[in-house]
Amino acid sequence: MKDAFGLPQSLLVLGGTSEIALATARRLVARRTRTVWLAGRPSPALDAAAEQLRGLGAEVRTVAFDALDPESHEAALGKVFAEGDVDLVLLAFGILGDQAHDEREPLNAVRVAQTNYTGAVSAGLVSARALQAQGHGSLVVLSSVAGERARRANFIYGSSKAGLDAFAQGLGDALHGTGVHVMVVRPGFVRSRMTAGMEEAPLATTPEAVATAIELGLRRRSETVWVPSALRVVMSAVRHLPRTLFRRLPV
Repeated sequence: MKDAFGLPQSLLVLGGTSEIALATARRLVARRTRTVWLAGRPSPALDAAAEQLRGLGAEVRTVAFDALDPESHEAALGKVFAEGDVDLVLLAFGILGDQAHDEREPLNAVRVAQTNYTGAVSAGLVSARALQAQGHGSLVVLSSVAGERARRANFIYGSSKAGLDAFAQGLGDALHGTGVHVMVVRPGFVRSRMTAGMEEAPLATTPEAVATAIELGLRRRSETVWVPSALRVVMSAVRHLPRTLFRRLPV
């Protein structure tokens, strides 16, 4: 169960090697969290992440999970929930893709969409049903400001995040009043392995800053979190720009 501050004692991370997810897990373990499940493709990186969290005092287990195999999600995640209640599910998997390359190779674009959207829909619904069955818990979904308006530079990734964001909002509405809390997190440019070598966007942030915002959002039971918060105003303006002007922006 959550503590008096709304922080979880148990955590399931979908995307167990995500830098944002691991920064969040470290922060939560330092507060209250004692049991962590890291779900992802078996790899040395997943094992190393588990060892790191064990070193901070948490009981950590790994579970094989593949976003691109929705048919396996119910069985894989069911094993976790069968072990006991899960206070927080952090849906953190996703891929950026290569816009220029993926435009020429449609199957690569489909992989981005299937990972970021289709896989998330499956895992999100399986997790939501399990949380609802236990009568409590939070589902935190890592979206992106890229989903607010499709940009020429990354519209494949942006469109997948737009779909994910809309899905998560609708799921939150569907679960309202059930005891399950859904929170959508919209970071801007995050300095991480995923963005290494890319030109940094204004208002860039870090995995640790996103983790801090997630913790605050959980304490407040927020439904939407922007990181940094100034992006809420910026993206509101961008969203309402006439299309002719938007096309001229260096984005």
